[in-house]
Order: sequence, then C-alpha cells, then structure tokens
Amino acid sequence: VGAAEKVRAGDLSVRVTEGPSDDEFGTLSRAFNRMTSQLEGQRSELVDANLQLDLRRRFTEAVLAGVSAGVIGLDPEGRVNLPNRSALEFLGTDTESLVGEDLAEVIPEMAPLLREAGRVPYRLVEDQVTIERKSHPRRLLVRITAELSREELQGFVVTFDDISELVAAQRNAAWSDIARRIAHEIKNPLTPIQLAAERLRRKYTGEVKTDP
Repeated sequence: VGAAEKVRAGDLSVRVTEGPSDDEFGTLSRAFNRMTSQLEGQRSELVDANLQLDLRRRFTEAVLAGVSAGVIGLDPEGRVNLPNRSALEFLGTDTESLVGEDLAEVIPEMAPLLREAGRVPYRLVEDQVTIERKSHPRRLLVRITAELSREELQGFVVTFDDISELVAAQRNAAWSDIARRIAHEIKNPLTPIQLAAERLRRKYTGEVKTDP
C-alpha cells in the first residue's frame, strides 16, 4: 500500500520486496514491480521523445527566423500553427494572435491557392497574389506544399516572397527599353520617311496603273 501511494505521487522507481514464488503475495509483489518498472521505462521514453520534439521545434524556429521569406505552417484544416518572424512582420501581428487562426480568413487572397493545394496535395501550388494592406498593394509570389505522411494529409507549408519591387523593376526596365527604341527611331530621319513611303504604297498601289 505504501509503495502504491509513492507511485501515485509520481515516484516510479519504488519497488517492493518479493516473497516466495509459490506465494500469492510474492506473485502480486513481482507483478507490482514489473508494472512500476515498465511505467518508469515508458515515462523515460516519453520524456526523451518530448525533449527531442522540443529540440527539433527550437531548431526549426531558429532556421525559419533567419529566412527572409514568409513561412507559415498550417494544420490539415488550414489553421496556422507555426509562423516565422518574416510572416509576422508582413502581417503586422504576433504569434499569439495568429496561431489557431484560419489562413483563408487572415489572408483571403490566398484562399484559392489553399483550396487548390488541398485538392491536389501531391504537387506544388504556386502563383502570384496581390494583397492590399492599408491602401498599399503588394505583389507576392506564393507557394503552398502539402505535408503527407503515409498518404495522409498532415498539413501545409506556405511560403511567400514580396516581389513588388522586382515587378516594378521589370516594368521600369521594359519601359526603358521601349523609350530607347523610340528615341533611336526619332533620331534616325530615315525611319519616318520609310514609314510614310510604306503608307503611300499601301494606299495608292492599287490606283497607280501606268508606273507601279
């Protein structure tokens, strides 16, 4: 009874003296010792497993903290369970406020991509999404991958990069190229003469009979 009370209090190292093998109390004491030994071993395994999980979680968080892209882990229902610092800064919130929220409600612009990722979990879903926050539109390159384990959906990983400046730079480069071409054509006096001649030819070729 005293040993059972110690086990109830959390001391799984307690053992009782075992009696003769042919005695009922001896059989009971040996069963009790086997039980406490197994419980102690299982608890040790659980503690070690939880320690490993905690170390992996900390390592993952440390890695994600150094990533410039926004990264958000989702459960199978699309609820946020692990956002990194870049994602929190972009959304202007903190971990406590974001964890447990539905991504489709937090960022509704990503909802179609999330539905597509759930429909075809075996491939990467990627697209550009425009998000407007405080009257300031931003262009994001969003990628969503499904996390599978033994053909069962475990969740999703969403990554996104703000490519607004890249898109603006590409647009500016395109317009700069067009401007250079126009400037070159304007500076070349033969170009407008050639264009005028082509227009005259198209318009009057059919009417000129004597000397085409």
